[in-house]
Amino acid sequence: MKKTASILAGAALALSIASAQAATLKMAYDADPVSLDPYEQLSGGTLQLSHLTHDPLLRWDRNLGFEPRLAEKWERVDDNTMRFHLRKGVKFHSGNDFTAKDVAFTFKRLQDSPDFKGIFAPFKELKVVDDHTIDMVTKEPFPLVLNNMTYLFPMDSQFFSGEDANGKPKDLLVKHGDSFASRNISGTGPFTVSSRQQGVKVEFQRTADYWDAASPGNVDKIVLTPIKEAPTRVAALLSGDVDFIAPVPPTDHKRLKGSDKVDLVTLGGTRIITFQMNQERVEAFKDPKVRLAIAYAINQEGIVKKIMKGFATPGAQFSPKGYLGHNPALTPRYDLKKAKQLMKEAGYENGFNITMMAPNNRYVNDAKIAQAVASMLSKINIKVDLKTMPKAQYWPEFDKRAADMMMIGWHSDTEDTNNFFEFLSACPNKDTGWGQYNSGNYCNKKIDSMIAEANATTDVEKRTKIMQEMEKIVYDEAGFIPLHWQNLSWGARKGVNVDPVVNVMNFPYLGDLVVEE
Repeated sequence: MKKTASILAGAALALSIASAQAATLKMAYDADPVSLDPYEQLSGGTLQLSHLTHDPLLRWDRNLGFEPRLAEKWERVDDNTMRFHLRKGVKFHSGNDFTAKDVAFTFKRLQDSPDFKGIFAPFKELKVVDDHTIDMVTKEPFPLVLNNMTYLFPMDSQFFSGEDANGKPKDLLVKHGDSFASRNISGTGPFTVSSRQQGVKVEFQRTADYWDAASPGNVDKIVLTPIKEAPTRVAALLSGDVDFIAPVPPTDHKRLKGSDKVDLVTLGGTRIITFQMNQERVEAFKDPKVRLAIAYAINQEGIVKKIMKGFATPGAQFSPKGYLGHNPALTPRYDLKKAKQLMKEAGYENGFNITMMAPNNRYVNDAKIAQAVASMLSKINIKVDLKTMPKAQYWPEFDKRAADMMMIGWHSDTEDTNNFFEFLSACPNKDTGWGQYNSGNYCNKKIDSMIAEANATTDVEKRTKIMQEMEKIVYDEAGFIPLHWQNLSWGARKGVNVDPVVNVMNFPYLGDLVVEE
């Protein structure tokens, strides 16, 4: 009997080992990364790529706590200084050793990045203590040091030193341009890019001797194929052409739930989908009554019900429930009669014409949402010339503020209210990086001073009151048009265990993914 049990146990172990053998993951997103440079663009797609090819100093866990990565531990030295002890024995994809100099190199690059400099504005300097110890020094006490370190993905300073074949610095950061850093990667992450055809396919290869030996991941190759059309993406999963897709449109949730071949994984989301009104392009948008009229003309609950099929939460502010700055007194305010009255009071009863741009493969149902908003605005005599486009074309247009109203979705990856305000409503400032994604050019100096105050306030109750008041001011002035917080959904074939590696930040930790053949 004991011998039989031993044989059975051995067979089970062999089966377990076999199931964990190296696997290839075929996946389809609605778009592929626009660049390989982790600091060219602050976007969900870029951060998804960064978690594949690089490692941050620390990352969020499933409970929104902090998990050590390239920093093994940390402690506060004084009110303005946090010391990080870096992991030893880590190598970049190039074979170069990872040390504190790479963190210092990356920190300098972050400070120079138009998109990321705002996140690191509170920091005075990075001090290299020794090869594996650094001090992050803030200008004043700052409550979000660890939150912001989730953005710091060390780059290979030796690999990116010198000049490329065109005589340009290899570390040159070019937005929407062609640079060495946009085409080459040397990180410490679980995967490196083995081949890439923009808009067609990206292949990733497992990093040899990856430092995280405790990772359960058994995927040695990933083939990412962008499939913009949601029905085609879902069909590819159901037919077995791909193993993993995101996002799954709400209209297909029931279909996936009814299949015995695939699993649907969903999570509540914290990404707010918004429209911004460019006050420098449209004189009428400078009038708070016109902006409020637009806010009253938009039916957020109708969009969630009809277009999102209930798979979203109507919003009236940046902060989702659970964030410190969430103000429960602020609710959606659809009232078409009120909207028309405000247009009349502002002297625009007969309306005006505007242009509008939105992506068609970045957010769930983004093009349909834009069409619905355009239709709603027509009811207050605002005639909209709408243009939608793939995100690779959309972001350069967004950076140029190329339309009167533009769509932008934002998830605060610091999981803090202030991040929304720093990037979406602060007065645009190229030196500080604040307002980098404020295409509406909304500006309220009082809000900016409150952002700075919240950044320097460590008392939680006081911080909460500051940020709730910020939400109220922007709500009253209709600084932007909030639509809804977008929920998250992924589809995977049976045996592709994505549930443990997906998260509310929408940065799947695919290095830890286990695929059972």
